[in-house]
Amino acid sequence: MERAKLDLWVGMFVVAGFAALAILAFKVGNLDSLSMSDTYVLKANFGNIGGLKASASVKSAGVVVGRVTDIKLNPESYEAQVTIKVDKHYQFPKDSLIGIMTSGLLGDQYLSLKPGVDDDMLKNGDVIKQARSAIVLEDLIGQVVASKAESAK
Repeated sequence: MERAKLDLWVGMFVVAGFAALAILAFKVGNLDSLSMSDTYVLKANFGNIGGLKASASVKSAGVVVGRVTDIKLNPESYEAQVTIKVDKHYQFPKDSLIGIMTSGLLGDQYLSLKPGVDDDMLKNGDVIKQARSAIVLEDLIGQVVASKAESAK
């Protein structure tokens, strides 16, 4: 009887451990706020996406409003074409601005969607015209070094 009780407790701790690992995996994988609600698809073209990845969050005023679903190279413009799904509860004007931002200690990148003032709203399949590319640290360092070298002449 004592052995069966001990086995039951050990089993419960093992199941709790697996549940904790699953929750941690969803948090680290940036999948903790996925919802099954209706969405609409938007696209944006960027000159440089830095380290942006599929499943990155799309935020407006710090609130997650969608997710990046696909990233590919546009063969016509040679820009990165990012496809996002936005929750239908959130509607944005056609002149909205989308930019790549960095958050957290690990430097996770996300898309920031800032609403414009247009009366017409973005619809399923629309392309966001105003897109701000990622700021690449190596480019900034190169500009500083170049300006210092030029000022030293």
